[in-house]
Amino acid sequence: MKSFVKILAAGLVAGSALTAAVAVAQDYPNQPVTIVVPFAAGGPTDTVTRLVAAAMSEDLGQQVVVQNVGGAGGTLGAGQVAAANPDGYTLLLHHIGMSTAPALYASLPFDPITDFAPIGLVTEVPMTIVARRDFEPATLEDLIAYVKKNGEDITYANAGIGAASQLCGLLFMDALDTKMTEVPYQGTGPAMTDLLGSQIDMMCDQTTNTTSQILAGEIKAYAVTTPERIAVLPDVPTMAEGGVENFELGIWHGLYAPAGTDQAIIDKLTQSLQKALADEMVGNSFAELGTYPVQASDATPAALAQKLEGQIALWAEVIAAAGVEAQ
Repeated sequence: MKSFVKILAAGLVAGSALTAAVAVAQDYPNQPVTIVVPFAAGGPTDTVTRLVAAAMSEDLGQQVVVQNVGGAGGTLGAGQVAAANPDGYTLLLHHIGMSTAPALYASLPFDPITDFAPIGLVTEVPMTIVARRDFEPATLEDLIAYVKKNGEDITYANAGIGAASQLCGLLFMDALDTKMTEVPYQGTGPAMTDLLGSQIDMMCDQTTNTTSQILAGEIKAYAVTTPERIAVLPDVPTMAEGGVENFELGIWHGLYAPAGTDQAIIDKLTQSLQKALADEMVGNSFAELGTYPVQASDATPAALAQKLEGQIALWAEVIAAAGVEAQ
């Protein structure tokens, strides 16, 4: 009889927990949701986030607000979300920097694995190697020769330690065995402004932040970092076409909540993200920027968690090989 009572009590507790979880999911969200972008406004991650946020707003029935918290290669904004109340109202949309931060920073204000609850992958964006429109080299082959000859006389913009633009720059300089003068910014939005004004020579940035300027002839494009040319920039060669082999870099983005967020809320956010990525307007907007939404099977917590863990291990090796010391 006592065993039966214990089983009955356990069943009641489990049932109550399930009922509470359902209630949480049904009530969520009842106020605006904030997605923190850990970079300055106007950059590629900001652009991706605003497209996704607009579509998720329609699905969730609440405004999804984008908040830019730039600085320290994305670690300030990520740290803010890690410390936020895990109620589903403060999220993070971050890129590959989540996987490189452990190797680039000696002391992080968060652990990418344990301090976040993955929601799903969003997109993987190609990079472009670009320069001011009056930069001397005319072709990719010319650029490679010019960089090898002039080295540190060339200014190379990036968005700071751990930013995608810095990672691409490290790979580029390592491939050419040549150092350029790095000029860090608070984001690639401000860096693009200086590139357009010919105050900086070069930058490597995501197609989401360069495509419109390339097509308008406002900056020069020398290469894309994909194995093959991309449809939106058919005249821009791959690095392999310029003789630089094994130079491939895609900047993936993921959506996270603070660790401890109720699973029912995570599930609802994952479903909303999948709907947003399947939206035709989002897909068309991504295509115009030279990227695409991931499939629904990748817009899941499991897929993002697997991607993050694998990329942390990969970039630890790449960064160590490049001789970059943790800050």
